[in-house]
This record gives sequence, C-alpha cells and structure tokens, in this order.
Amino acid sequence: MNHIVISIGRQFGSGGRVVGKRLAETLGIDYYDRDLLFLAAKEHGFAPDIFESADEKTSVRTGFLQWLNGYFFGTVASQNYMSNETLFKMQSDVIRSLAEIKLCVIVGRCSDYILRDNPHHISVFLQAPMTDRIERVAQRMGVTNDKAQEIIKTSDKRRSDYYNYYSSKTWGAAATYDMCINVSLLGVDKTVELIAHIVKEKLQMREEK
Repeated sequence: MNHIVISIGRQFGSGGRVVGKRLAETLGIDYYDRDLLFLAAKEHGFAPDIFESADEKTSVRTGFLQWLNGYFFGTVASQNYMSNETLFKMQSDVIRSLAEIKLCVIVGRCSDYILRDNPHHISVFLQAPMTDRIERVAQRMGVTNDKAQEIIKTSDKRRSDYYNYYSSKTWGAAATYDMCINVSLLGVDKTVELIAHIVKEKLQMREEK
C-alpha cells in the first residue's frame, strides 16, 4: 500500500476546491468532494438527497425530534430518516474505504480527522485573507462584497461547528493539520505545486524504506 491520501480543509472562499481539483489533476489521481455523499448513498442504498441535507451540518437534535415525530405520528417517513450522526458514520466509512485502496484528494467532510490514524495520510488546511476571499466569492456567486462577506462568515461557522462537533480537534488550528497554507501568499498554481512536491517527497521516502 505505497500510496498517499491528501485531505484538504478550507476556509470558504480560500480556493480550496480549485486547489484540490488541480492537485488531483497534477498527481493524476481521483478527487472527492460532494461526490462522497453520492458514494455513501449508493453504498448504503439511500437517495443522495438524504445525505446532502446533512452535508457538513450538525442539527442532530432537530433531526432526532423529526424522526420521533414521524415514528409516532406518521408525519415523516421514519424509515427514510436517519440522524446526522448516522449519516456522518456512513460517510466516514466511505472515506476510510477509499483511503485503503487508492491515492486520492478528499476535500472537507472531516476527512483529516477520520483518517487521523492512517499512516498514508497528509492533512492540509487552506486559508486566505478576508479581502481576497470576499473578492473571490463575490465574483463567483455574482453578489456584492457585503453579501459575499456574510456568506463567508455563515459558511465558515457551519464548517467550524461541524468539524468541532464530530472531532476532538479545532477547525483551522495549525496544530490540527500537517500543514496550513495561505493560498494568497503563493497563488493557486504554486500552492498546488507545493503540496504536490510534499506528496511526491513522502512517496519517495516510503520507496526508500
């Protein structure tokens, strides 16, 4: 099993998805983001929208009350409802399975925490100054700068809450990851080159052992 799995955590608007995709293309490996939801759904025989509704969210209490309401009063199809914790476990199983068989890039979904004991794993967190993130989000989504900043703050809080809820670490903290990179410092292309270089160096070290 001479391969490496790269997990990427990211601030919203930092360019994490673009870096992840280009990194996968550069290394000639698979890329997984929201695709994991569909893989998890397929593996466990559920509709993908069940997983998507709980994607990087932590409303477990609300979900459980919905399940109880459906179970006792028939207002929700209880057999089609699962708590977010159950969905997280299923998605985690998919992430671990992928990490066992292939070199790939996985963005978000607590993948760095899920793979924390995997010796073939490298974790990266991508960030950028707020001004750059606002500009990127405003351009990508076609919104004003004020609206872009609002979206960024809401998205970062959701990701932070999700990560901190399911893991024993802190989202975005340097000690949580193997490396943290300011994408604006190097730009997307050089950031990809840096991560790819580290991955190749680690693979070379494994081959020499």
